Amino acid sequence: MRNILMTLRFDGTAYHGWQVQKNAVTVQETLQDAAERILGKRENITGCSRTDTGVHANMYCCNMRTEHPMDCEKLATALNAVLPRDIAVLQCKEVPFEFHARYDCKSKEYIYRINDSGIKDPFDYKYSYFRPYPLDTEFLSKEASGYLGAHDFSAFCAAGSSVKDTVRTVSGAKFERDGNIVVFRVEADGFLYNMVRIMVGTLLDISAGKIPPGSIPEIIDSLDRNRAGFTAPAEGLFLNKIIY
Repeated sequence: MRNILMTLRFDGTAYHGWQVQKNAVTVQETLQDAAERILGKRENITGCSRTDTGVHANMYCCNMRTEHPMDCEKLATALNAVLPRDIAVLQCKEVPFEFHARYDCKSKEYIYRINDSGIKDPFDYKYSYFRPYPLDTEFLSKEASGYLGAHDFSAFCAAGSSVKDTVRTVSGAKFERDGNIVVFRVEADGFLYNMVRIMVGTLLDISAGKIPPGSIPEIIDSLDRNRAGFTAPAEGLFLNKIIY
């Protein structure tokens, strides 16, 4: 029995997130279908994280235990030959049998892309959130520093989550400009349901004057979802990096 670590990249537009669901197409199911075609057996594939409907990944890691002897490089090539064009296997490599893509993950980095140019981009609308006014990245980075540290992020978790432990440690949160795109970059040891999108929405509400500057620590302490901002749309969100 071998344990194969697969590194993926995918456009999440057509998928209802990573995890297999009834009556919905997901990335996990699509990858399992492809692996079954190649290996002749349906193997369980374990992902590093759940992702929401429409969320993308520049880097996504998953592991598959299999008895099949196919070389890792050939497996990656074979999978890419049968996967749809919006999912790519960047690498397959053998790892220790006890390795777990989710539980061995030390931290994850997400990015959120915002087009604040004032002009909609018909070629990028699936990969960024359009805001019709310019954003001050220095101001927003200062506000985002309120997220840093270990906190109970219940106020930044959407209803419907079954997670009992809502404490997460955020090690980085800042804004950068890349031409017409403003990028929010956040790293933590884990994220709650819709957490990054609510973090972004709260910062944009602060920028728009709907929430007072300096409010993030108070919102965190409140544990009240109603105190935080709106949930930013999924299309601007990318799982960007997995750190083991």
